[in-house]
Amino acid sequence: MSALRWLLKPVVRLAMHHQIGFPAFAELLKSIYVETAEQAFKIDGKPQSDSRLHVLTGIHRRDIKRLRKQTPASVTVPNNISIGGQAVSRWCTDARFTDADGHPLPLPRRSADDSGVSFNALIASVSKDIRPKTVLEEWLRIGVVELNDQGHVRLRTEAFIPDRGLKEKLYYLGRNLHDHIAACEHNIDTQEAPFFERSVHYPALHAEDVAVLQARAAELAMETLTTLNALAVELRARSQDKPGPRERINFGAYFFKAPAETDHDETSH
Repeated sequence: MSALRWLLKPVVRLAMHHQIGFPAFAELLKSIYVETAEQAFKIDGKPQSDSRLHVLTGIHRRDIKRLRKQTPASVTVPNNISIGGQAVSRWCTDARFTDADGHPLPLPRRSADDSGVSFNALIASVSKDIRPKTVLEEWLRIGVVELNDQGHVRLRTEAFIPDRGLKEKLYYLGRNLHDHIAACEHNIDTQEAPFFERSVHYPALHAEDVAVLQARAAELAMETLTTLNALAVELRARSQDKPGPRERINFGAYFFKAPAETDHDETSH
């Protein structure tokens, strides 16, 4: 309970910031309890009854009956993200769109020669069902790209990271935190090989030193993510027609800072 209390504080802060009060949050949590109990705690060959779900969750049978009739809200991927990740991945890995050091080139809107290197060509290589102009306008709005002095489209970071798109940010918040917590839950509650989940933490560093570490962490993390992205693109192309099961992956990195707590040992990490 202590771990859950610590874990839920930023979630509750986020909910309150967006005017989601306790009654609505409690109803959401109740529905997740019922959904999880029904899906993850089945007994082979036996249907899940309202009585068993009541025993598993502690929720009144009347509420269980009502909640089981509801269709859970599905997670919808914003249109930007559905092609955004693919397009940025190609921009960062395809030799046509990168410089000699492997960094994404600023791209003209349209190709001025026979090279076919342009922002329009990049988007068309991912999807021919959406207009590059529409993508560009939206990416400019949410801060993924900017126009340089020559009017070329420049990727602001080597990843699809919206600065201003709330819908896109909330999607990534849900997906990334779900996967991080799910990895931790897997490592605690199963006997299978653990997922990689590590961190470096110091409780009382000088603020100027933290700034140095934050900048270096961003540099190292971006290098790692770029390397893994390039490898994933290569492996996906190599195994495109290979039979066998398919799995999704998510690897991330984060950096957080907060005022030091005076009762911590400064040497621990």
